[in-house]
Amino acid sequence: MAWPRSSLLSKAPPAHGAAEGPSPPTHQLSADCRVLKDETDEALAQGSVSGDPRAFEELVTRYQRMVYTLALRMVGNGEDARELTQTSFIKAWRGLGRFDSRRRFFSWLYRITVHECLNFRRQRRRFEAMETEPESPGRGPEEWAEELETEARVQQALNRVGERDRQILILRHFLDLSYEAIGEALRVPPKTVKSRLYDARQRLRIELERIGVDGS
Repeated sequence: MAWPRSSLLSKAPPAHGAAEGPSPPTHQLSADCRVLKDETDEALAQGSVSGDPRAFEELVTRYQRMVYTLALRMVGNGEDARELTQTSFIKAWRGLGRFDSRRRFFSWLYRITVHECLNFRRQRRRFEAMETEPESPGRGPEEWAEELETEARVQQALNRVGERDRQILILRHFLDLSYEAIGEALRVPPKTVKSRLYDARQRLRIELERIGVDGS
């Protein structure tokens, strides 16, 4: 399920050093946000700070699926992932005054999302089966059941590897980020990303085989 498109603000976010205000209200994204599609993330972030609500709406549109996928793979439950996605965007909106425009916006947003997911998992201390919906109404119930079972087992194996392994696997294989983008998100060089990813794949393969899934 995709997280519903929504704007998370009605005014400019607080500048760096300013006290955080109450949570911004939500409303439907306007269709005329398409005029901002050619702007860079950094320009949109600056526009948000300057008071343009459409700028942050465009950032939400660009990254809500990636943030939702990240949260879903970290907590394993669709409803929880949707709540964490919205919470992460609200936290990002409130903290835009602290965003360093020399960095990639998604790397900054990624760290916010991971922090929220880790807090959630520490509080709940449990994992839930991943919730999915069949994408194609033309498939039969047997195919749906088989796909859901495979997804659940992959999620189970992902839950069993270490936190560092889980994050790098999600970034590469579920968010399809480059080594450079992953390195910036994790604050390590691309060469380190490659070696960590190799080790993480080996450990995930072991967990998959333990629960009866071909890890090759």
